[in-house]
Amino acid sequence: MIPFIVGCALFMQMLDSTVVATALPAMAQALGSTAVRLNVAITSYLLAVAVFVPISGWAADRYGARRVFMAAIALFTLSSVACALSQNLIHLVLARIAQGIAGAMMVPVGRIILLRVVPKHDLLKAMSFLSIPALLGPVIGPPLGGFMVTYMSWHWIFLINIPIGAIGIMLVRRYVPEIREASVPGLDWLGFLLSAVCLATLVSAFEALGHSLIPPTAVLGLAAVGLICGWLYVQHAKRAEHPILDLTLMREPTFAISVLGGNLCRFAVGAMPFLLAVQLQVGFNMTPFAAGLITFASAAGALLMKFVATPIVQHFGFRRVLTINAVLTGVFIIACAAFTPTTPVWLMIAILLAGGFFRSLQFTAVNTLTYADMSPERMSRASSFAAMAQQLGISLGVGVAAVTLNLSIAARGADKVAIGDVMIAFVVIGVLCSAATFSFQRLSRTAGAQLQQA
Repeated sequence: MIPFIVGCALFMQMLDSTVVATALPAMAQALGSTAVRLNVAITSYLLAVAVFVPISGWAADRYGARRVFMAAIALFTLSSVACALSQNLIHLVLARIAQGIAGAMMVPVGRIILLRVVPKHDLLKAMSFLSIPALLGPVIGPPLGGFMVTYMSWHWIFLINIPIGAIGIMLVRRYVPEIREASVPGLDWLGFLLSAVCLATLVSAFEALGHSLIPPTAVLGLAAVGLICGWLYVQHAKRAEHPILDLTLMREPTFAISVLGGNLCRFAVGAMPFLLAVQLQVGFNMTPFAAGLITFASAAGALLMKFVATPIVQHFGFRRVLTINAVLTGVFIIACAAFTPTTPVWLMIAILLAGGFFRSLQFTAVNTLTYADMSPERMSRASSFAAMAQQLGISLGVGVAAVTLNLSIAARGADKVAIGDVMIAFVVIGVLCSAATFSFQRLSRTAGAQLQQA
């Protein structure tokens, strides 16, 4: 039940993210704004997640993982109601910030509970099962969001979180035991401040690259501030007794390789929805609803993989699966570059289905291997660190895709995106994803052996 319960929280978060993106134009019209301005509702959520993710592990140890998990689900549900009741852009942004704080606690703390309760030899199966409800969010989100906006009202995309959140809280109260450390050091406030500024400015810079909302000089300024604060945090972490982000975790080979290689693969998580939206809606002149019905095939493929991921990894081993599958994942991303307005819909769906299938296998394996050699007392810090890295990886994927598009447009001397620009961006993201194979080749042949059932 515990992987399923944690998965329900992931489902609520993923569903919310996908339907909001679909409903953005309708929300902008209703609130008297524009879709470009209303994008701040998405950015504010991502910023709140980035800022508060590092504190999640400490909060779980200090106040109890079960208590924090329930509070996060409750806050996410209540803030969803606040989003639905928003009368203007300011109200919506404030509610989305509250949602982001809840999301920053909900997912990492749920993963902490899973890591503490499930034996390591069952962790691969648990991670596969955990992702099934979460992957239903992207499967259901695009068509559901399009349907609600077209035939109902944008308010319902937030109100559907109420029953999900209520069921989640009841299941946590019944099935999840309290997990709490006996002795927890005080919060590293200086580290929290430095990491918050670093992550917020870097995520803002990457998001700005994806939407061209601020001048390039401002983007460079944000990135510079983020890098400086990141360097200051590294110096602080060397001296601090209990830093909020434990950089010594990177001394563990399986953790370091999984974080670095896994984040190259996660470029696709941020870049693919962005590039497919540009390709199908701008390049091919499809409606958002029609494009959503095609792109959800990726999530459907990911869902199918969850039923066979465990036996595949157990048979071939983590090292072989991750090194070979990284290349396959990149190949299917590059295959999207071949789409044209005359490409049959069934062929696009088949390629996206296969691509989602292999990406899902990659993330299931890497998410499990990340914690293979972590001791129980370091699980909270490892979960916070990994969640922070994932957030950066997804944002960086959007940034790399956007920069590629802008450079391609500039090279043509044009001012609007064309299909050829999107093709180049797909190739760049696919190559970077495939490059993760060089990181995974450094794994030992027995990496993760203790996670496989006897």
